[in-house]
Amino acid sequence: MKTANTSTRALKRPIEVTAEDTAVARARPAPAYAPVQTRRAFEAVADQIRGQLTSGALQPGDRLPPERELAEQFSLSRNTVREALRSLEMAGVLEFRKGATGGAFVREGQGDAVIAGFSDLFRLGAIRPADLTEARLIVSVAATRLACQRGTEADFEALRENFRQSELAVAKGDVPERVRINLDFHRLLARTARNPVLVILTDALVEIHEQLLQVVSPLPDSAVMPSRRRLLKHLAARDEEKAANEMETHLKALQRHYLLQQTETKRGE
Repeated sequence: MKTANTSTRALKRPIEVTAEDTAVARARPAPAYAPVQTRRAFEAVADQIRGQLTSGALQPGDRLPPERELAEQFSLSRNTVREALRSLEMAGVLEFRKGATGGAFVREGQGDAVIAGFSDLFRLGAIRPADLTEARLIVSVAATRLACQRGTEADFEALRENFRQSELAVAKGDVPERVRINLDFHRLLARTARNPVLVILTDALVEIHEQLLQVVSPLPDSAVMPSRRRLLKHLAARDEEKAANEMETHLKALQRHYLLQQTETKRGE
């Protein structure tokens, strides 16, 4: 079950370049690459490019030199350089754009690679349902506490709107839609916590949760909606302890629900 992410792009204002910006730009080191001599050369190329990111010589939005120039600097074939760039693309470090002004660009920081990695680990069986529910418990309770501390009224209104949409889905008897909206609630809550690591972890855990729901049934509406209503009340009051306890109680009930289904499935085999 995939959730479509929508975003509104604000109009960009002209950027004023100050004397301070100019000084910072002058102080920034220029990307420099050394020739590579190793059996797994593409990995060494990728490591050097990552090193330029660490030093600040490369930053999000920067375009790398063309393959031909990189191949000359690394003293390698263009195929090897291309393999390195593709590996960085798969890791979420670079993106390729087409056209006259295209090429390999450093991406803005995103958690796509982490999310994909978690999903693959779940598919391979390295992450079990019990691991998932345990991790969600830790991450979601922490996000709830921070949301109480850092959330704005706009954040809380977005969470309330999510709940209203969930109520509409319940009224229609649309369980899949209710589940999708409720999972989005956790994404919104993580963003309210204002911690990018929690956002990435939550996105990854929700992605796995969606896969898990292909083989187990979700909690019934009667177990989810009253808890969500109480949680919203505690968040609005910024009552950190009550909000965290409500989230913990809900996720422990979810954990028991899933593990019970697994046990019954094993007995039937």
